Amino acid sequence: MPFSTHSPIPINEKLTVEELITKLRKQVKVNLIACAAEKKCCDKFVSEAELNRPGLALTGYLDVFSWQRVQIIGNTETNYLEKLPEDKQLEAFGNITKFDLPIIFLTNGNTLPNALLENATQRGIPIYTTPYETTRFMLLLKDFLDDQFALQTMVHGAMVDVYGVGILIVGKSGIGKSEIALDLVERGHRLVADDVVMITKKGSVLMASATTMSKHFMEIRGLGIVDVMSMFGIRSVRYQKRLEIVTELSLWDDAHEINRTGLDHDQVGILDNEISYIQLPITPGKNITVIAEVIAMNHLLKHYGYDAAEAFQERIKSSIAEKTKGMNPSMKRAIEYFEGDIE
Repeated sequence: MPFSTHSPIPINEKLTVEELITKLRKQVKVNLIACAAEKKCCDKFVSEAELNRPGLALTGYLDVFSWQRVQIIGNTETNYLEKLPEDKQLEAFGNITKFDLPIIFLTNGNTLPNALLENATQRGIPIYTTPYETTRFMLLLKDFLDDQFALQTMVHGAMVDVYGVGILIVGKSGIGKSEIALDLVERGHRLVADDVVMITKKGSVLMASATTMSKHFMEIRGLGIVDVMSMFGIRSVRYQKRLEIVTELSLWDDAHEINRTGLDHDQVGILDNEISYIQLPITPGKNITVIAEVIAMNHLLKHYGYDAAEAFQERIKSSIAEKTKGMNPSMKRAIEYFEGDIE
């Protein structure tokens, strides 16, 4: 397949704790209150998306302690520390603070004794508390870190949301990708990105977006740059969309084998994900915009359990079976009786 992507790269290799706190407050809307070593946030780094609860580490078992991860202390760990004598509290907490921890989050609005907070400050380990319940906070934080450390790649094409289905239109330069995307926008669909499409692996799905520079702008050869959002309104664009189908435009070539029935479900690998792939030959006068809409609707039908190609194949099998019984259903008309029709 001629379609290809650039080499995958991580969005971030590491993130400062200061950036982490700022983004959690601003983008995820998490209420965080500093408890210790707030000024050290700019010197601390988070380098992976996994989280750790240091329950066993507090008891002294450190053989498999993942100290390099973000540490989460919830009700269980807090209650354990509170039931220890003061000297044992400091000893238990010291089991983890002797490592260069990036940050500690206290959930459920929990706090630690002043002696423990002072210990963390002396070690330069930031501590923040949040009213969020532990499971809820870990879910939000893990999702955010997965996004920040996700792999991404860049593709030359046009990304459009058609009937809620994310279609990436690719093909050689000048074949008409932007014009098709513009026609789809004019018909009420939404542009995600034109020319440069950033694809990010978020969990088990691929998310597409434009670059900061090119979002909602489009280049039409012979016309120049157009602002799709200003021209068609806010409903004509969206800043992110899940990638579900790759449609590659190619010039018609009689020698090239094209899928005629749809029974062969081709796929293309992007960031280790398999995405539905359709190679669409184009000729002068062919309405690719309508075909793109049909591609989206056909994808929705398959999603809800109906495959037209398989249904047609079953009809052919039934027809062959009837023919072997002395009938010729291929010569029969589609209906048994024409009703009166004076239109």
